[in-house]
Amino acid sequence: MNGILNLNKPTGWTSHDVVAKVRGLLKEKQIGHLGTLDPMATGVLPLAVGLATRLIEFASYPKEYVATCLLGKTTDSCDITGKVLSEKPTTDLSEEHVRGEVLKLKGITEQVPPMVSAVKSGGQRLYELARKGLVVERKSRPIQIEEVEVLKVEGPRVTFRVVCSPGTYVRVLCESLGEALGVGGCMESLQRTRVGPFLIAQSHGWEEIEKKMKEGTLSGMLLPSSLLAQHLPAITLEEKDLADFCQGKKIQPKSPAAGIFRVLNSLNQLCAIAESTDEGLVKPKKVFGVEGLH
Repeated sequence: MNGILNLNKPTGWTSHDVVAKVRGLLKEKQIGHLGTLDPMATGVLPLAVGLATRLIEFASYPKEYVATCLLGKTTDSCDITGKVLSEKPTTDLSEEHVRGEVLKLKGITEQVPPMVSAVKSGGQRLYELARKGLVVERKSRPIQIEEVEVLKVEGPRVTFRVVCSPGTYVRVLCESLGEALGVGGCMESLQRTRVGPFLIAQSHGWEEIEKKMKEGTLSGMLLPSSLLAQHLPAITLEEKDLADFCQGKKIQPKSPAAGIFRVLNSLNQLCAIAESTDEGLVKPKKVFGVEGLH
């Protein structure tokens, strides 16, 4: 079984929980996800199944979230599940001021990963260290905020939509917003509404997936594996050249190609991921065969 399952993650499950449950349900060992979601978060969690896992490294998509920030409270995890560190009144904040500071989040270009993140330090996940009560020094990382939209301001809560680069922590954006307003803030809720081409409106809940599998098929749910590489430029090879290429032979493309790109057969099916060489040739990086990946 190969393909992409656009799953709508329920609250309370870790991304690891989801992968483990789907492995058991599909009887498939090769399953990976396209970006961790915290247990309290819900929404789009695309899963690569079977050979599609070999394409995950190329699927670095922007992500879209809808978040609610609770102003006036800070916690050690930057969300409402953590230990409260401070509380301040928010009655003096005007809606105009709050909206203005939310829009300024677009100017943030780097973040320090929170201690509850899955980033590794000394071979251990930060959240594993945090559970032991440890805090370690973390370096800031570059991020990009593509869009920010204020959806609602109501009392101490502000709900906003953000489109951002992979590796952006929305909980840290909530913390930054609280700091900018002088009252502190933490994330109260988070829903991921898009990962690249995978939308919340087209995602499937766990119960829906279970029901389908009881019928013996994921027909209509499992998307083509090649979607994970569709953003890459492509070249098409004729049958003989394609066969040689899939056996590991470097070739000279008819049109210049540079970087990483898809190799297609005459039926427009994905047969390999290739990379260019300094000599102007292309060589295989990932090979799926002349019949293409389905």
